[in-house]
Amino acid sequence: MARYRMINTDFWMTPIVGEELTADERYLYIYLLTNYHTTQIGIYRILKKQIAVEMGFSLEHIESLMGSLDQQHNLIRYNPETREVALINWGNMIHSRGGKPVIDCIDSELRKVVDTSLISYVLDSIKRPEIRSLYEKFYDRNGNNYEDGEDTPALDEPIRRQKKEEEKEKEKKQQQKALKTNIENNPNTRGQTQNQYPNDVKEIIEFWDNNGFGYSNINAKQQLLAWLDDSHFSKPKDVILKALMIACSNNKRKLNYVVGILKNWENESLLTVEEIEDYQQSKKQEQNTRNSTHSFPTGRDIPRGFELDLTAGEE
Repeated sequence: MARYRMINTDFWMTPIVGEELTADERYLYIYLLTNYHTTQIGIYRILKKQIAVEMGFSLEHIESLMGSLDQQHNLIRYNPETREVALINWGNMIHSRGGKPVIDCIDSELRKVVDTSLISYVLDSIKRPEIRSLYEKFYDRNGNNYEDGEDTPALDEPIRRQKKEEEKEKEKKQQQKALKTNIENNPNTRGQTQNQYPNDVKEIIEFWDNNGFGYSNINAKQQLLAWLDDSHFSKPKDVILKALMIACSNNKRKLNYVVGILKNWENESLLTVEEIEDYQQSKKQEQNTRNSTHSFPTGRDIPRGFELDLTAGEE
């Protein structure tokens, strides 16, 4: 990132800018050259939605403009997977001072590029030999010229987080598949719950997984699903979900806590969600009545027959 960029005044003299680009395309091009997210190397990560917000355009218009700058005018390259943009004429348009700090910064930023093919697009516009040699080294790092032992580019935090979420989702699906297989193949599963209540099982498992009860705890899920068969509830799925919601609201995401709730309801002969909610409402009203206080007059009562003598003590 930088606090400012110095654009070469020849920018406005180039035929492509002066004659071919529309006003909106010039505006976007200037933005891509000078916005807060730019780097010293002319390659950086930015979301199209972010561009739309900062420029005040719709996302569809930004996509159309970037497509034009890329395919029609050959001014940029954008990788939708890594969200990286490369400015092909970066070296010609932007003037930057040299020195070791700049060289070190360029070296550091080139190491972070995920789509290394973008480096080659910017390379042709880099004229200074010491900087150009850095680009040449890094853009060919996937081939034989990249020195062994050097740091490989690290994915930036948003991409690492996205990959982690994808892996987590994949693991979640595998756990759900394992649970389904386990239930189907386990002869001790009461009533073959999976076959009798496929939709109910799906809703309960999804709530369990999506609300932090632990999607890898297959044994706990099996014990909870057994309540679909082995209970006296009229609509066991609704009652189980009600118990899970209460556990979430109390931040008690444990199987024992949920089972304890279900057992209490059975002991109280509360067999539907309506009965449970009515019972909870009556208990709440009873508690409010018990906690309510009656106002009493302060001070002491004046005895009957007492007469106030205002002249007493004057003689």
